[in-house]
Amino acid sequence: MATLLRFSAPTLMANVLQSLNGTVNAIWVGRMLGGSALAATANANVVMFLVFAGTFGFGMAATVKVGQSFGAGNIDAARRTFGTALGFCVTLSLLVAVIGWFGAPALLHAMSTPPQVFDFALAYLRVVFIAMPAQMITVILGMALRGAGDSITALRFMIVSVALDVGLNPILIGGLGPIPPLGIAGSALATTIASTVTMLAFVVDLYARDLPIRLIGRELRYLLPHPAELRYIVTKGLPMGAQMLLVSMAGIIMIGLVNREGATASAAYGASLQVWTYLQMPAMAISAAVSAMAAQAIGARLSDRLGSITRAGVMLNLALTGAMTLALLAFDRPVLELFLGAHSPAVNLARHIQFLASWSYALFGITIVLFGTMRAAGTVLPPLLVLGIAMYPGRLGFYALAHPALGMDAIWLSFPVGSAIAVSLAWLTYRLLDWRPQREPDQIEPDLAKPAPAPA
Repeated sequence: MATLLRFSAPTLMANVLQSLNGTVNAIWVGRMLGGSALAATANANVVMFLVFAGTFGFGMAATVKVGQSFGAGNIDAARRTFGTALGFCVTLSLLVAVIGWFGAPALLHAMSTPPQVFDFALAYLRVVFIAMPAQMITVILGMALRGAGDSITALRFMIVSVALDVGLNPILIGGLGPIPPLGIAGSALATTIASTVTMLAFVVDLYARDLPIRLIGRELRYLLPHPAELRYIVTKGLPMGAQMLLVSMAGIIMIGLVNREGATASAAYGASLQVWTYLQMPAMAISAAVSAMAAQAIGARLSDRLGSITRAGVMLNLALTGAMTLALLAFDRPVLELFLGAHSPAVNLARHIQFLASWSYALFGITIVLFGTMRAAGTVLPPLLVLGIAMYPGRLGFYALAHPALGMDAIWLSFPVGSAIAVSLAWLTYRLLDWRPQREPDQIEPDLAKPAPAPA
């Protein structure tokens, strides 16, 4: 567990910083522009999570294959996988950015975004779409390095990004000196500037320190997707991305259901989402670390270690997520008032939401840790099926059945119901299915000249 903690800690810190970034920005938006603008960022951020979920699977597939290659000592195979993933995902993000700019109004209408929120959300969402390519490059760089055993470098550049974003937000929202006030678009522009500067600095550092995934000379041709590499990334990445899409699409549906309950419910739920972001972070970081460590164990033909890696991940998730849940529930009022203001009618509703739903994230964390080990072995379809059942006939089915009797509470209670279904099915899948480790042929023969590094 100590090794897993050391490896996952930088990723967890990076995720917490990213969440803190969003939290501080939400505070700036809520305090400077009001509750409607805050609700707008919640609506827009759900859409952006949906977009990133579509490419997350490709990056995760690359992480797994890079990890297997480093475990086997085959550095060239790792670079080939990284180049294919980067070239493919950047091209895809450029396409999505263009489509997103023009399709943003339709997306917001589909989410039943309230009229008083719509213009804010549209302005915010369109500017954030511009930042997508730079953000995608940074994400792929960090995920590939994690597969190579380096979880610290991405943390350093997350610090740079957060510092820039948090510092620029109030200046661009409210204006300063010759800089005119840009309102909610200024918040999105701050994110775009921070993402671009961070991406450029990351690339410079990659070559300045000669990090193991850097591409030089003839290796630059790896940026043109290699058919075999692209086939692996797409066939494994699509189900992984689909898992995130299922969750994010369910999130969009939940936003729509909440929006139907009125602006107060929308604002309360938006603040709750900000708090829940932190509760998800430990499990996400631990699952990513479990995947990278399990992939390297598979590449090194040490599959007997998978059980201990998984157990350590589950125990660490319960300890960290449980502690954070208790802390947030103990101090929920002052935390929620940061977003909503002390006298907002949404505060008490947001506290009620926290009480009913927050503890479900400890259960859901177990699910994604189990999936982390399974995806390292190339098993990606059963987790997709489990999440599909938990999110739709589970969570949304419960809402449909319970709403006539429980009203809004059916929305908040659907979270623990869905999480309980997910963890039960995930455990059965992990224990009963034959998911044997899989490696690609080019990873079997190691490149002994460049041994794989130990996890940072």
